[in-house]
Amino acid sequence: MSPVVVTRQIHEPLAPGLTRVWDVDEVIHDGDTRFQHVLIGRTAQGVSLFCDNDRQSTEFSQLVYHEALLVPALLLADQVDRVLVVGSSEGVVCQIAVEFGARHVDHVDIDEEAVRLCARHLPYGYTESELDGAERGDGPITVHYADGWEFVRRIAADPDADRYDVVLVDLPDEREHDPAAQHNRLYGAEFMAMCRAATTHGGVVVNQAGCPTLWRNETLIRSLARFGETFATVSCFASDEHEWAFMFGRADRVDDPAALMIERLATSRYTPRTIDADALRSRTVLPYHVRHAVISADAVTAVD
Repeated sequence: MSPVVVTRQIHEPLAPGLTRVWDVDEVIHDGDTRFQHVLIGRTAQGVSLFCDNDRQSTEFSQLVYHEALLVPALLLADQVDRVLVVGSSEGVVCQIAVEFGARHVDHVDIDEEAVRLCARHLPYGYTESELDGAERGDGPITVHYADGWEFVRRIAADPDADRYDVVLVDLPDEREHDPAAQHNRLYGAEFMAMCRAATTHGGVVVNQAGCPTLWRNETLIRSLARFGETFATVSCFASDEHEWAFMFGRADRVDDPAALMIERLATSRYTPRTIDADALRSRTVLPYHVRHAVISADAVTAVD
């Protein structure tokens, strides 16, 4: 068998002193947008997306990630008619929301070039023709190339604006030590409060909340603290097959969020391929060190 020729290696920082090295067998796209460096290439996990050297998704594992991000929120919301997605350039969660029954999905992403590169080169998410239609608003999904902060702020501030049953925020991990990272503000308590104000009664706010592993859990601990300050009901899903965890908040009180998700899963029109009732039962309990973390107010607001 001929040896694999590695075209390039990507060194992905995971934690202080810890780096993951990806072998890229074929570089499909490599360049800068206005906001980030984007590399799309073929790895051992299929066609893979990297932004600023951080793996965002791969052909092999993207559905595990995207269902863990969205499905619990869809099950926790009292209805799913209107959905707002901030970030998530690939468009997979928008498509899942429509399959679940959403009649209108607004997809807001600040990086137009990145969204179009994903549609052109990734074998999942939008195709180029689907993205063209979404940019025109021809179907249930409408793509807006805009600042997510301003989009949500306008909805939250306008009492007559249509609210959303699910507001989903899917961004690269919070960068505590990089104050120039423009997406940090979309993790902060002020933005979470605006997201809450943009939801309907019984609506859910969800964000990509960081990694549950002991050596990389700072973002998750901060997200848990912020959600606890913002929402009466806070739940989570720490993926058992991926390295990410997701936080879910409702403004009103739900006594047993996991039980409600499991009950609704049985009658859902969308059948997840990577999540079942046992996963919902077990993975809605956060890791011990996250649940027992002592975090100062300064740490919570460090990047707000």
